[in-house]
Amino acid sequence: MSSTIESAEHKALRTAVAALGQRYGREYLARVAREGGHPDELWADAAKLGYLGVNLPEEHGGGGGGIAELAIVLEELGAAGCPLLMMVVSPAICGTVIARFGTDDQKRTWLPGLADGSRTMAFGITEPDAGSNSHRITTTARRDGDDWILTGRKVFISGVDIADATLIVGRTEDARTGRLKPCLFIVPRDTPGFGRSVIDMELQAAEKQFELTLDEVRLPASALVGDEDAGLLQLFAGLNPERIMTAAFAIGMGRYALARAIEYAKTRQVWKEPIGAHQAVAHPLAQAHIELELARLMTQKAAALYDAGDDMGAGEAANMAKYAAGEACVRAVDQSVHTLGGNGLTREYGLGSLITASRVARIAPVSREMILNFISHQTLGLPKSY
Repeated sequence: MSSTIESAEHKALRTAVAALGQRYGREYLARVAREGGHPDELWADAAKLGYLGVNLPEEHGGGGGGIAELAIVLEELGAAGCPLLMMVVSPAICGTVIARFGTDDQKRTWLPGLADGSRTMAFGITEPDAGSNSHRITTTARRDGDDWILTGRKVFISGVDIADATLIVGRTEDARTGRLKPCLFIVPRDTPGFGRSVIDMELQAAEKQFELTLDEVRLPASALVGDEDAGLLQLFAGLNPERIMTAAFAIGMGRYALARAIEYAKTRQVWKEPIGAHQAVAHPLAQAHIELELARLMTQKAAALYDAGDDMGAGEAANMAKYAAGEACVRAVDQSVHTLGGNGLTREYGLGSLITASRVARIAPVSREMILNFISHQTLGLPKSY
């Protein structure tokens, strides 16, 4: 089956998840965020239905599917107005990395909980001075007998307060070359020396952002994920699903905003007919719909390549999907707010806050400029500027 035409199973999954999303919706998520809570009820229901672990191996309690299925779940929840950001981090990044590279013990310890939603994991790569440049990461891990000692800082790490552990990207010294190479470590939330402080964000979201400090954090040998020499491979095995899921997140948000604007344009009357009859209103909404559909197509391609084991092909497609979805989301939200005029900024219609939220898809987990760099170098073969 071509990845461009959805299977009956995928369509059925969309319909089922959309029904769950409709039971909660935008108002639920907005209320949870206002009250400083977490969308625990929705998370639990999604878990009970098998949606959170749909991409994880069946032998560890997952659905045995791939990132394609997990992306559908997130997109449809987003289109209903209640996306779960921790889906990007816990099952997509951390679950994937552990399923692919973890030891048998790590798989047994973490995957069933990640699959049934009873445990969550955060992901720590970004640093104050390195952004997402894995070559400039200063968080280091050194051996001390059988243990590891981690020291460093991370910033803009989502959901650390609710996560049972954080998958931290550090760097270790290569015994042969003396150069530093990336490695991933599982750091439980209450580990001594592992500190966190909330970053005060303009963005109103249930998932808070944190700055982390690792002050001589002592970890057992079993905290290292997979093979010490395969760090970069393992890292990108987590970053490609992160980009695909961010694209799904953005497409869902864009679809949600667009649906509100279309509804409004069909019923809002200023002269004789609804405002949606005017091309100046209708055409930009049609354009936004086209751009979201195109972004979804690339997201499906990226997920299909990733699930087929083509990491190189998936890397290129995942970056393109994330770029396209971020741009489409921002434009869809902007046009939707504009269609409603003043009403687009009222709490009643719930679109104003998406102006800030949609910007996240352009910035995180990698900026659109860095994606353009990637495509320039990797795809077009142009020389590097850095």
